[in-house]
Amino acid sequence: MPSTLTQASGPLRGVRRARVAVNVLFFTNGALISNLIPRYPQIKDDLGLTNASFGAAVAAFPLGALLAGLTAGLLIRRFRSSRVAVAATLVTAIGLLLAGFATSWAVLALTLLIAGAMDSITDVAQNSHGLRVQKLFGRSIINSFHAVWSVGAVTGGVMGAAAAALSVPLLTHLTISAVLLGGIAVVSYRWLLTGPEPEIEPSTTQSREAGSAGAGSADGRIRQRHLTRILRYGVILALVVIASSGAIVEDAGSSWSAIYLTGDLGASAFVAGLGFIALQSMQFVGRLLADRMVDRFGQRAVARAGGIIVFVGMGAALAFPTIPGTIIGFGLAGFGVASLIPAAMHTADTLPGLRPGTGLTIVSWLLRVGFLISPPIVGAIADASSLRFGLLVVPAAGLLVLLFSSVLGTRSSNSSPSAGSSSAERLTASR
Repeated sequence: MPSTLTQASGPLRGVRRARVAVNVLFFTNGALISNLIPRYPQIKDDLGLTNASFGAAVAAFPLGALLAGLTAGLLIRRFRSSRVAVAATLVTAIGLLLAGFATSWAVLALTLLIAGAMDSITDVAQNSHGLRVQKLFGRSIINSFHAVWSVGAVTGGVMGAAAAALSVPLLTHLTISAVLLGGIAVVSYRWLLTGPEPEIEPSTTQSREAGSAGAGSADGRIRQRHLTRILRYGVILALVVIASSGAIVEDAGSSWSAIYLTGDLGASAFVAGLGFIALQSMQFVGRLLADRMVDRFGQRAVARAGGIIVFVGMGAALAFPTIPGTIIGFGLAGFGVASLIPAAMHTADTLPGLRPGTGLTIVSWLLRVGFLISPPIVGAIADASSLRFGLLVVPAAGLLVLLFSSVLGTRSSNSSPSAGSSSAERLTASR
């Protein structure tokens, strides 16, 4: 399969196929975990768990991601992103299937730990491969991959909600999901790009710096490199906050929407699944529009608008709690965070001075902190007061996006890390 693209010829057949294959990986990744989410109320009741203990068990998923996430970059460089993505998808499917066998809190937490560890590796690998394909296309398409992830999440959510409503045995449901989605991921492998991950080309400013390395004092160059390193990791930290804010909102929809709608608002089992489905559906719409919006307005403007939508939409839903209003609130929250994680990943992947996949791996790894801390915090607040107050983390996440979005570009910068005017791009210019 071709892995290069000439500007005159447009996307070659192999590159178009690779885009389809990456879409398949994102779809299966979203659908796998989403099949389990609508069954959370049943699992919680069957095991007799409190909100806090259930939140702690769910937190094992992002904990596994944190434990394994930093290995993703090394695995990708050694085995290629295509192979790592498919293999980790299969192990994720197995881990989620084993969650159906849980007979205690410890077993549930262990299976989610395994699934989360593999999911984090899948996440980095499929995004790394998607960014390779985007570079060949020469324009932003990364949000479209995440839009397909949302389609997968909605599909999985509908499957899970329907299975719960029809009282399909949990093990039967999860077995069908694992075999079907794992098989689709394996089939997609033959269309992915061949060859190892490409090295990041040095920027023009970096080349000029190398050519004038003899100019200035040694102490001055050391101080400049030190300041540049501080700025680089400051940008990474801000990107982690932005991505984690998106993760907190997603987790609120996946871990708590069904429980909140059922327990606090008295919704039926099927209606309870609509909160998560609304969030993922509107996230899909947002990601479908995000590439064009980013190309036109820049990642910073899109992220700031999203933060406002999250704050106002979910804040109003919690201030005036009703079943329809809550479902709409989760939908607006999903739309608001649609571009956050792709934007943070793209910016991290184009930071100068880092090995291929390093920035992406760090941000992907640390954003799991949002998934890790959110369930136990929300659960503890829910046990102390109510789940309604616990879900205030969602509008709070919108405010964090507004505070840290300045590190994102003011316009699209797919062709060059220095094309925009974000802190990341100023870092390139300072080198």
